[in-house]
Amino acid sequence: MSEPYLEGVEYLDVLTKTGKKTGVSKPRGDVHRDGDYHRAVHVWIFAESTQELLLQKRADCKDSWPGFWDISSAGHISAGDSSLITAQRELQEELGVTLPKDAFELIFVFLEECITNNGKFINNEYSDVYLVTTLDPIPREAFTLQGTEVSDVKYISFGEYRSRLAEADPTYVPYDVNKQYGLLFDIITKRYKENTEARSLVLQKQLRRYAPVSLTAELTGLTHADKEALVLLIKAAMIMDEIFYLQVWYSNPVLREWLKEHADVSQLDNLKWMYYLINKCPWSCLDENEAFLTTADSAVKLLPEATKPITGWKGVQYRAAFPMLKPSAANFYPPDMDKMEFELWTKSLNLNQQQDAMSFFTVIKRHNQVNWDSSLYNHTFDGTHLSAGSTCGLYSIPYSQEYHSFLTSASDLLHKAGDLVGSPSLKRLLHCKADAFLSNDYYDSDIAWMELDSKLDVTFGPYETYEDSLFGYKASFEAFIGVRDEKATAQLKLFGDNLQVLEQNLPMDDAYKSKDIIAAPIRVVQLLFNAGDVKGPQTIAFNLPNDERIVKDRGTAMVILKNVSEAKFKEILQPIADACIAKEQHELVDFESFFTHTICHECCHGIGPHTIILPDGRKSTVRLELQDLHSALEEAKADIVGLWALKFLLRKHLLPSNLEKSMYVSFLAGCFRSVRFGLEEAHGKGQALQFNWLLEKEAFVFHPDETLSVNFDKVDEAVESLSRAILTIQAKGDKEGASLLMQKYCTITQPLKVALQKLESIHVPVDIAPTFPVAKRLLE
Repeated sequence: MSEPYLEGVEYLDVLTKTGKKTGVSKPRGDVHRDGDYHRAVHVWIFAESTQELLLQKRADCKDSWPGFWDISSAGHISAGDSSLITAQRELQEELGVTLPKDAFELIFVFLEECITNNGKFINNEYSDVYLVTTLDPIPREAFTLQGTEVSDVKYISFGEYRSRLAEADPTYVPYDVNKQYGLLFDIITKRYKENTEARSLVLQKQLRRYAPVSLTAELTGLTHADKEALVLLIKAAMIMDEIFYLQVWYSNPVLREWLKEHADVSQLDNLKWMYYLINKCPWSCLDENEAFLTTADSAVKLLPEATKPITGWKGVQYRAAFPMLKPSAANFYPPDMDKMEFELWTKSLNLNQQQDAMSFFTVIKRHNQVNWDSSLYNHTFDGTHLSAGSTCGLYSIPYSQEYHSFLTSASDLLHKAGDLVGSPSLKRLLHCKADAFLSNDYYDSDIAWMELDSKLDVTFGPYETYEDSLFGYKASFEAFIGVRDEKATAQLKLFGDNLQVLEQNLPMDDAYKSKDIIAAPIRVVQLLFNAGDVKGPQTIAFNLPNDERIVKDRGTAMVILKNVSEAKFKEILQPIADACIAKEQHELVDFESFFTHTICHECCHGIGPHTIILPDGRKSTVRLELQDLHSALEEAKADIVGLWALKFLLRKHLLPSNLEKSMYVSFLAGCFRSVRFGLEEAHGKGQALQFNWLLEKEAFVFHPDETLSVNFDKVDEAVESLSRAILTIQAKGDKEGASLLMQKYCTITQPLKVALQKLESIHVPVDIAPTFPVAKRLLE
């Protein structure tokens, strides 16, 4: 337990040796006396035009390294305080530079373990290292130095500074540049010495993985009023895009505008913009979310009030930063919040507040960050600072409030479209969804979406939770607009009619089976336009809603995008089969099998465990228990149980017998398609798990000529055993079991590696990049 707080004494949170909070806090002096692990921030200001770092000279009264040249700004993170606000505050206190959070790029975490002052000062410190990139050096007279901390500042070229440290110059605080701290110099070097031509070639190669496809649909069945409504719906969908850009990362919208403005400056700028449009962020979906842009590519912002005014100087121009590693918290939580902080906070809440915190439709914020930001942007900052740890608490804010201006505009467009359309069910959906945007209650609008029976098929709202890779709680906005394919929809009634039968026969313990599965209505659609959370690899189908209350009461509904499926089969699956499938099984890869399994995959999201009873008797959901592992495991479940279900329906003579072999071989070819999305992506991770399990069970055979085939004698049993393993983990809410399963099987094994290299060498696209000429024509 922490001791009682003493007035005027700075307390630090004590960490374990691995950097986790212990729940204990102690006075700063005691922490350094006892050698406790604790947290701090380092802030570097880097001037792009001169390639210089700003150094400060430590005051002579400092208890460590007095009078030495050191980091631009640094300081301890006080007990209960947060990293980013500490970085902002230290910069403001020590140098008089007041910057918003988007100026700070977290580049790495540095662990320093050292003893000075004859053993009296033990520093075991985890430091969050931030880089602030300004266009030009800040004039010396613009700084306001804190006398008790800083006696002087100077700029030095980063190369010279590295040399001084390497030579152990006695006037500089030592950092070992041959170890972790060398990352600072490596990052800057790589960022600014990169060859334009080489970088263009990399981006061209990355772009080539997406086959450009023009998706069209016939509007012949739509009335004139429906077409008028369609224009309004496309405009509303474009607003979903705006919200999604913001949900990914807070400086993402300004980066987007900057890249768009500069797209015509050079070939490289154009390639950056084109690849950004596919990923909708600076991290590449097909490369485990590795950054393909850096903060040096980002928007330049001017902040005249960042320092005291200097005649003839317009103020600080800085780059809107984003981290090299894609933040698992996206922009749904404070950027410096970790899982433990969130979990400790939610434990302190009542049940309703906990539900809000974990809701699909809330953003989590930090009081003192919001206070700091508002004081900065309202220009009312008076030089005083928020006391450490004060009002640092987290709180939740509904989407309807967080995205109010966007959602008000979208709501207005949906109401107008609802007034125009002829279909009663579409009219109801559009008005309900418009209301939901402003009320933050999506229940009625999701029911209306499930009951939609209209030629014009529309999906709007916050649904998928893939962007929140911290917990998988928060939903991203998306939109799909299409025209119903009546003939194909009618053919699919079979799956909906047999959902309860499939549930009762699932390969898992009967105790876990649901008695009241509601058949998911299936709609086949020709996609006209999509927006929002549709970055990178394009979805073939979706099964919604994800709200467990609705899934339990009403089941789900499903939309299959047939023209997207056809495009993927032609552009990707056919070439994959030619390269990777053994010759004698080539002709078994066909569109009918691929499309039928896609449908069955979506149906199987609606069966199996959702709301569960835990071993201790508590009621919960699979999503809540498995958290960040839920999405990948759920995708694997829908896939593998989808195969099991097809076999079950074949045995009942409900599907044509010629599907039996082709469904397995088409699935095998499809494995390579999905794994190429990367093991950071839910579908890619889920597919690797299935492929490696089936390979281990000898259901897939890897041949000496580096092709693969299906062993029809062993595949049924292997599919059933994996279905059972996943369904049981979900039914028990067994996160440890899920983690072990994924650790073992979510890897790129040799057969996968060989296949992926082969596909890359012959330039088979990984996915499609759709354009929507019909929507474009309507908007014109």
